[in-house]
Amino acid sequence: MKSREEMIGFCRESLGLSASIPIEFSSLEGRGSDRAFYRLKWNRKGSAILVYYDSNRVENTYYAGIAVFLQEIGIPAPRIIRHDPAAYFILMEDLGDTDLWSFRETSWQKRSSLYQKTLTILNRLHSFPERDFPSDRVKLIESFGPDLYRWERDYFREHFVGNVCGIKLEPVFERELESELSALAERLSATRPCLVHRDLQSQNVIIRDGEPFFIDFQGMRFGSLFYDLGSLLCDPYVTFADREREELLSFYYGLSKRVLVWAGFRDYFWEASAQRLMQALGAYGFLGLRKRLRAFLEHIPAGLRNLHQATSQVASLPLLQKLVLTCQKKTAQE
Repeated sequence: MKSREEMIGFCRESLGLSASIPIEFSSLEGRGSDRAFYRLKWNRKGSAILVYYDSNRVENTYYAGIAVFLQEIGIPAPRIIRHDPAAYFILMEDLGDTDLWSFRETSWQKRSSLYQKTLTILNRLHSFPERDFPSDRVKLIESFGPDLYRWERDYFREHFVGNVCGIKLEPVFERELESELSALAERLSATRPCLVHRDLQSQNVIIRDGEPFFIDFQGMRFGSLFYDLGSLLCDPYVTFADREREELLSFYYGLSKRVLVWAGFRDYFWEASAQRLMQALGAYGFLGLRKRLRAFLEHIPAGLRNLHQATSQVASLPLLQKLVLTCQKKTAQE
């Protein structure tokens, strides 16, 4: 662990601040990804964010390169001031603390405008041609495919179904569920691959002067655009009325190339939302119990409600829907 003096020294050197200039240096709440965040302020108006990351989590080492790439293709992201991979430091622009989540209680007129702006940027990311991606200089984590989808559903069963709900699946049911979820993964893998944020929920979209900026994109990879849509529009951290979610999904559909008819597009959205929500619930269990970040456990009821809704919108996930109902009963008893 680097000392406070080492971190401040790195910031002074990177910003060209002499030792005579006072710096306010404060710790920010972590984001559950083996990183520590600090805000530094100087000369009243100057501010920046320092990230000190664990390099054993390989995607953390990719963040700075992805940030530069996103800005190159017109995706709003924090400007990287300096990255020192040897010291595991990233110094970057301070976009502030106001995120999409901060607007969860405001009028739908205000929220919908911000979400439409976010979806417009997201469509720009999804539309970037795979053939043009500069893989020689920008590193990404492995693409979505059968192995990653399998890891997510195993993560869900271990850390949420098993550890949170205390449910041990009967062998026959578990085999049939695996077959159902494997088929889901095959359908999602068959969609056109594009760049996806992979964790596009309301706390990973910063709003500055009314405009969205993406953060926490270290897990970016190629995958299905529907995964990102599920992350944003079935986000357990916020609540949407059914008509609001449909309005936003329809808005994105209008931006897309419309290769699919609306009904097929909608089905893919709900199936990908189910996949994403399994991952999210697994993460809540892992972070809440294993990492002892208990606040994540508070989002389980909303995550389960959203997963139940997702499975009820399609005919392809009856066993997952049955399991969700059992999990809801178990967690309600605690």
